[in-house]
Amino acid sequence: MTLGRLLLACLPVVAWFVAIGWAMHRMIGIAASPPISGAGLGWIAAEALLLTLFGSLWFDSLGHGGWWVLFGLVGLLAARLPARPGFVTLITSAVRYVGAGALLAWRLG
Repeated sequence: MTLGRLLLACLPVVAWFVAIGWAMHRMIGIAASPPISGAGLGWIAAEALLLTLFGSLWFDSLGHGGWWVLFGLVGLLAARLPARPGFVTLITSAVRYVGAGALLAWRLG
């Protein structure tokens, strides 16, 4: 796995996180990610890069088995959203990470 391939896989995830954050804010008034500013975009990019590295590890070495490990780790990643109501947090996190996983499966799989 080259650094260039990882960065190219990370870009659609950043775009997805920005788009879903904007859409969730417009539809139900909550922020699904940090505000789109210099620092907020930096946090979104860092989260997308970590998720891309995780996806790269998954798709390039571990394969498709052990799904419970994958979903357990994704749940821990999504648990950083304690300020939102439980149901909204669950749905928002699931949509964000499933969409990002689909993008990574497309780019890395």
